[in-house]
Amino acid sequence: MATFEQGLLLGILIGEGHFGGDGKQPQVTLRMHTRHQKLFETLLRLCPGSKLYGPYDHGGRRYFQWMARGAVLRDTLLPLLDALPLETIDDHVYERYQDMKTRYGL
Repeated sequence: MATFEQGLLLGILIGEGHFGGDGKQPQVTLRMHTRHQKLFETLLRLCPGSKLYGPYDHGGRRYFQWMARGAVLRDTLLPLLDALPLETIDDHVYERYQDMKTRYGL
């Protein structure tokens, strides 16, 4: 992955991503309006094995939901996120990310 692509991916996840899980496995989720479809297609290309769901209509919003779980989370996203100084960039994101890792033994 090129440096620009890494920055794009990580910037979007820091700004808009959710770090959590379904109780059984960890996942990183990104939910955005359907007008960002090209961006989601880029994320699918950058993270083979991630999934795009939708479009959904809920509460007057039309959105897609992108998810990274399993191997793509462990092998692609975690190494990139772990290499960042998240604790110096955004306290809230750092805490959410660390909580996900702790809860799911990552």
